[in-house]
Amino acid sequence: MHAALPGFHDVLDAAARIAVHAHATPVLRSRTLDEAADARLHFKAEHLQRAGAFKFRGACNAVFALDEATAARGVVTHSSGNHGAALALAARLRGIPCHVVVPQGAVRAKLAAIAHYGAVLHPCAPTIAAREAACARVQAETGASVVHPYTDARVIAGQGTAALELLREVPELDAVVVPLGGGGLAAGTALALRALAPDCALFLAEPEGAADGARSFARGALDHDFVPETVCDGLRGTLGAPNFALLRAADARVLTVSDARTVEAMRLLWTRTKQLVEPSSAIALAAVLAHPALFAGRRVGIVLSGGNVDLDALPALFALAGNAA
Repeated sequence: MHAALPGFHDVLDAAARIAVHAHATPVLRSRTLDEAADARLHFKAEHLQRAGAFKFRGACNAVFALDEATAARGVVTHSSGNHGAALALAARLRGIPCHVVVPQGAVRAKLAAIAHYGAVLHPCAPTIAAREAACARVQAETGASVVHPYTDARVIAGQGTAALELLREVPELDAVVVPLGGGGLAAGTALALRALAPDCALFLAEPEGAADGARSFARGALDHDFVPETVCDGLRGTLGAPNFALLRAADARVLTVSDARTVEAMRLLWTRTKQLVEPSSAIALAAVLAHPALFAGRRVGIVLSGGNVDLDALPALFALAGNAA
């Protein structure tokens, strides 16, 4: 299943499979942020998900979809943090081994979470090529099943359950905004929107310093020729091929956002709603605030994708907000 493009039926299967394990997260509102955006904003609070991010949905679906013999050999992935922690937790719940290849320079809080859930960490150089090579080596040595952070169809389907819940609670949305990195959440969201709300527009919030998605959409072909430079550590991965295909089919639109605007949105969420989310999550609100003409007067769903913040880095991070244009 993991080699083919998933469909909406896979999202429904995933929802049933993970229901006993994953949180059905709340949808939050804020009058102050509604006024700031001149729109009605509905925040899907995935930072309150288990392991602190939407990633648990896809990882849980992938782990519990394995047959017994395959599962016994364990799972392996590469991750800058959230997917690794999510897979480690899902593996622990099923009682199987988990290996996570982690790039040098990853957020310490996220590495600590991976270790806390019992995974074996395998450090590597901070490049996609190094991560893929190390993952293949561990897979060969252990026989574990690779669960890719965003191109695995089981992962994409699992991530789509967040939008499934959002649309069931707020069915009359005009637009949904999600962060764009590798595209697992975005592609899963696209599947749910096309099935349940085909007239609802899908917008993808991407860092200016890692805008391979914007370039790929502009060219009509994947463009991975870049070195990511953004505080959104969860969005530094390259857009996956199956993800790109699903997003193009859904007529998704990419909105690039500066790190300064993203951190300002992160600070705004904290001060106005008391929700602490990571930059890779706050970028979705930042995209709405940066493009008022697109969202004014509309009902907008925003997926707050994760809340795994390095608290020690907050002072330096918030200093960036002063540079917001």
